[in-house]
Amino acid sequence: MTLSIDVELRRGDFALTAAFEAEPGETIALLGPNGSGKSSLVEAIAGIRAPSRGTIVLGGRVLDDVRAAVHVPPERRSVGIVPQDLALFPHLSATENVAFPLRARGRDRREARDRARRLLDRFELGARTHARPRDLSGGEAQRVAIARALAAEPALLLLDEPLSALDAGARVRLRDLLRRELAGFDGIRVLVTHDPVEASTLADRLVLLEDGAVTQSGTPDEIRMRPRSRYAADLVGVNAFHGRLERLEPGTGRVLTGNGEVVVPWPEDIEGDRVIAILRPADVTLSREEPAGSARNVLHGPVLGMDLEGDRARVRIASAPPLVAEITRGSLERLRLSEGVDVWASFKAVEVEVLPP
Repeated sequence: MTLSIDVELRRGDFALTAAFEAEPGETIALLGPNGSGKSSLVEAIAGIRAPSRGTIVLGGRVLDDVRAAVHVPPERRSVGIVPQDLALFPHLSATENVAFPLRARGRDRREARDRARRLLDRFELGARTHARPRDLSGGEAQRVAIARALAAEPALLLLDEPLSALDAGARVRLRDLLRRELAGFDGIRVLVTHDPVEASTLADRLVLLEDGAVTQSGTPDEIRMRPRSRYAADLVGVNAFHGRLERLEPGTGRVLTGNGEVVVPWPEDIEGDRVIAILRPADVTLSREEPAGSARNVLHGPVLGMDLEGDRARVRIASAPPLVAEITRGSLERLRLSEGVDVWASFKAVEVEVLPP
């Protein structure tokens, strides 16, 4: 049962064109900057919003076909959805909220409640079956919403920013639980997120939306190795320099970005002069004084900010062009880096990979 998307969505002056497919047992993560159309696309797949052009097909069944005037309403689609605001019924208990999709399809009250209680037990909410949404914590309410989406055993599960409203501790616990549930769900899963950790740990494939279009699709490793935009590079944690390639001496060139330049190995297999140069943050060396040595690229600027992850630190530098370096916490302390401190960054030309745009 394949999900096939090929649509255009319009909202005022904004238009989104998206085309991709997803297979059973596969988790697709939709990522993009704010306003890129992620939630609108989820609403279209769920049937809440009708596309202005194109088709949505699930398992050979046409859910939307604008040209043929086909639009299947949400309640007749085999789709479970967890919206950003959860949309739990405030006057119903956790059990009744989870049972609602089954009751709406005509299932017996007792049968629906039994199924709901089993799901709540699975989500470690057996003691909260009678609680109403106002009495649930954020993590508990999120689990009730996910259980409700799974209650009718849909062919497709849509999760719109399922962890965004939670604190760090609750997010980690629910991410682990969600990973387990997705692994046991035989249908197709579409996850909307802005969190690269969430996407990389939960999804098999990423679909990136930017400026009203799909700009890249692939596994997290594929996008990490070949990011096609600044957003993609930032998402997977690499530096991407877009610009014009100019030859220097034999075997060497430079990429002029409009905000500085980067010396690179000359790529013999690229036609044209527009390129993307990729540099991994771990290949950048930082120092408090101008370095001596053979590195062809030496940049300078103040520290914009730092992100700590385990024993590593990602340091953002307002150089020309801007740069991200990854160093150990020990190096961070030794260099006495903090926001606003001037730092020198160096890297070898051979560490830069040049790709077509």
